[in-house]
Amino acid sequence: MMNLRLFAGRSNRPLAEQISRYLGVSLGRTQIENFPDGEISLKLHEDVRGRDVFIVQSTCAPVHENLFELLTFIDCLRRASAQRITAVIPYFGYARQDRKDEGRVPITAKLVANLLTTAGAQRILTLDLHAAQIQGFFDIPVDHLSAEPVITTHFHSLDIGGATLVSPDIGNAKRARVYADRLGGELAIIDKRRMNGHETTSYAIIGEVRDKTVLMVDDIIATAGTIVQACEMVRKAGARRIIVAATHGVLCGPAVERLGRSGIDHLAVTDTIPQSRNQAALANLRVLSVGDLLGEAIRRIHRNESVSSLFLK
Repeated sequence: MMNLRLFAGRSNRPLAEQISRYLGVSLGRTQIENFPDGEISLKLHEDVRGRDVFIVQSTCAPVHENLFELLTFIDCLRRASAQRITAVIPYFGYARQDRKDEGRVPITAKLVANLLTTAGAQRILTLDLHAAQIQGFFDIPVDHLSAEPVITTHFHSLDIGGATLVSPDIGNAKRARVYADRLGGELAIIDKRRMNGHETTSYAIIGEVRDKTVLMVDDIIATAGTIVQACEMVRKAGARRIIVAATHGVLCGPAVERLGRSGIDHLAVTDTIPQSRNQAALANLRVLSVGDLLGEAIRRIHRNESVSSLFLK
């Protein structure tokens, strides 16, 4: 690992520190600050010439600040003659804008992919993209991991009894099927239609949830409208216990308030996005670390070993 260098942006340093502990390497020394007008100033205090460099930076809120900081970091490393630059993006922002679902709208996920490539990234390592096809937006290698091993291990630690995996919408059914197979549970799906970016309308539950422990897994909880609405439906249908997990706890807008009064018995998200403030507000929130998972992926990439066993099957 002598040729590996690991750096962290400011978006999620605790996760980067967890990754560094797993790898047994120190985080690279940097100086990152803002000029009085808000522009980003960055300087490396490590020699990266000819090194295999990994930058850990989630593009969570403030999205544009963190995204541009990542672009600045990549440009800095390229100009400092790093041999290979891998952007480790635990949470990839703008992933929900992956297609033109109506006229006169951008495909911003593709724009972000272009920006990262143009800045000089030579590889992307990310976790649970909202749409797997975003990998095709890049002309560089993308290692797309799943948090499923981390979440499944957590579910096994809970006394869940006879569980039913409930997909909060049709689009998430494949993910729910994977967890149902791993946990040996049944599968149910909520037929839901989205009205716009802020409102959803849910319909029937396809499957049986009465007197069951319901497990719901999603990739993102943003405003929590979909999850809370789904929880209300399964509760009315007779669910005994509701456990919710998500890879990315964006938890923006009214999410914390909604989740606080939702009646969810147990809520778990990973640390792709910092959760210290939300943990203080939600007593039932458990944060699971994906640091070891990302650390193992980085180790394998650096050693040119297979990463495929870490992918969602």
